[in-house]
Amino acid sequence: MDVIKTQQISSRPIEKVIVHPLVLLSIVDNYNRVAKDTRKRVVGVLLGSSFKGAVDVTNSYAVPFEEDDKDPSIWFLDHNYHESMFSMFKRINAREHVVGWYSTGPKLRENDLDIHGLLNDYVSNPVLVIIDVQPVELGIPTKTYCAVEEERGVEHLLRDVKDASISTLATEVSGKLTVLKGLDARLREIRSYLDLVMDGKLPLNHEILYYLLV
Repeated sequence: MDVIKTQQISSRPIEKVIVHPLVLLSIVDNYNRVAKDTRKRVVGVLLGSSFKGAVDVTNSYAVPFEEDDKDPSIWFLDHNYHESMFSMFKRINAREHVVGWYSTGPKLRENDLDIHGLLNDYVSNPVLVIIDVQPVELGIPTKTYCAVEEERGVEHLLRDVKDASISTLATEVSGKLTVLKGLDARLREIRSYLDLVMDGKLPLNHEILYYLLV
């Protein structure tokens, strides 16, 4: 876990974060429009609700953000734009509140701690969802973090939220991806065997061929 320092104390531990698929699609779409093929990342605000340690993320919007690649202490987040967007979204759906923020990372960065602190003005225990928009492996490319208090009450940990889920639909998709990965590995084995038979390196086994055709 990564140690961070902050002046805010989290009010309630977060046990689960649910991010709806449309939120992920919106973030990826925004990244492709403004930051694709660059070293920039996209940062934005997450909207939704929280109840008994569970955070339900149902909406989001990007916020203009710039940072210095060489000096992580130099960064700018358009606070006025955020205020305007939040006011508009609140008029559309008063039930949605600020629950945290997102970054296309793809990993934690040093200035994430300072950005995280800004969200304390809107929610006592904001979550950070890092989304890898260019994943190498199949699956749901997200990690969720929140701030938790240490025993000394001064330092905090930015920890991974356990059992974070991306809604029931996305969980089912993730399960199917796992099955497909297993099927892909099996097909590669079969292809390798058939190539060896075709090259004369292995004798043709009619029993194995029968099971392959069934």
